[in-house]
Amino acid sequence: MRKSRSLYTHDHWVEHRSSLRHLRHLLSSLSSRVILSLIPRSAYNSAVSARWLPEFLPLLRASPLPYQLTAPALALLLVFRTEASYSRFQEGRNLAGMVISLGSSEHSVDADTKRALLSYIMAFPVALKCHVIYNSDIIAELKSILDEDDLAIILRSKHRPRCIIEFISRSIQLLHTEEAKRCVMESKVFSFHEGICVCEQLMGIPIPLSYTRLTSRFLVLWHLTLPVILWDDCNWIVVPATFISAASLFCIEEVGVLIEEPFSMLAIDELCEQLLGTIREALAMQSLVHDQVLAKRKTHLEENSPNGRPCSSS
Repeated sequence: MRKSRSLYTHDHWVEHRSSLRHLRHLLSSLSSRVILSLIPRSAYNSAVSARWLPEFLPLLRASPLPYQLTAPALALLLVFRTEASYSRFQEGRNLAGMVISLGSSEHSVDADTKRALLSYIMAFPVALKCHVIYNSDIIAELKSILDEDDLAIILRSKHRPRCIIEFISRSIQLLHTEEAKRCVMESKVFSFHEGICVCEQLMGIPIPLSYTRLTSRFLVLWHLTLPVILWDDCNWIVVPATFISAASLFCIEEVGVLIEEPFSMLAIDELCEQLLGTIREALAMQSLVHDQVLAKRKTHLEENSPNGRPCSSS
């Protein structure tokens, strides 16, 4: 029977990263389809091997051979879990870099006629950051970038990044510019749409939960029974030995869970501040460079004109 899946929200990610997840996964072991599928054959083999001997309160002692056989499986689970999480982290990092680079590439437009467009472009990465990072204050982030009227419209929207993209698209349509430049701008707007889709996929679809639960249950059960295996060889040292093993392996699993949702682990705040600073500096420098070039051209014309009169521009 197919189980219905739901998209992850910020609250789901908080619960997913909680340190209580191992207890939750262990308590739900009996509802695991993987474990339930193993019960018939495991019960049959155990009954045949035990011969139903009535031995009560046996000494808790076991061969280390099962641990030697299952240790590689546990290692592979941790490796694949961490690798899958890092792939998501890498994808999120590349996506953040792409959005920032697309925004910073638009600062070359004329600030006098297209300042509103630039403010929307500066606002988009900030709105996207607030969309994917839990408990962000979008009002405080955008009030220094957008006008109050624009900000009010964006705040009424359920999907703020798409609303800002609509502002960008409408502003591009109203620009008096060459068609080739307009097409380039529209292609970058399409890239913004793709960025939103990838962000929502990373946020809404985690690593398969059955894999996460299997890794968690394997770790917990492995370490719950580890003292029984180590007792004959370690005696009282079994306590620190089990602690060191558990701390090492659970730390690896913890890293995988932390980077599975990449945006909270990235320095997106600083990237957005860097983008805003780059665009504002470019606007200021554009005006200074424009005035400097005009002044040098005027000086050049005056120096090369007869009787101190400027030559004809023709």
